[in-house]
Amino acid sequence: MKPKIIRTESEWEAALERVAALMEEEPEPGSAKGEELELLSLLVERYEDEHYPMDLPDAVAAIRFRMEQQGLKPRDLIPCLGSASKVSEVLAGKRGLSVAMIRNLVQELGIPAEVLIGRPKTELAPENEALQANA
Repeated sequence: MKPKIIRTESEWEAALERVAALMEEEPEPGSAKGEELELLSLLVERYEDEHYPMDLPDAVAAIRFRMEQQGLKPRDLIPCLGSASKVSEVLAGKRGLSVAMIRNLVQELGIPAEVLIGRPKTELAPENEALQANA
């Protein structure tokens, strides 16, 4: 399959099949097949971003997921959120995150700020495009 811009569902499915076949071969990065895999992956990602956009998770889900990943307990969030009661309220969805909490969670847990702010990715794209156009 010659890599090209994916415009239809059938082209997307064909590209996915080729990506899967290439991944099974485990081509060396920089080889012809490695380059084809990388290019097709980018084209598939572009098509999926346009046709199947995904919203970012909500802040509490992201925090809980990171806690699970890192084996953290609620008490481990006290330095980020301020107190045990604040941790409990945030995890229960009864308290929003302050700017200081967001900064701490970004720095300490590596959760992206846009996830903690709570704006869906689909809302972020137009602003980012406008900013890039003005740059």
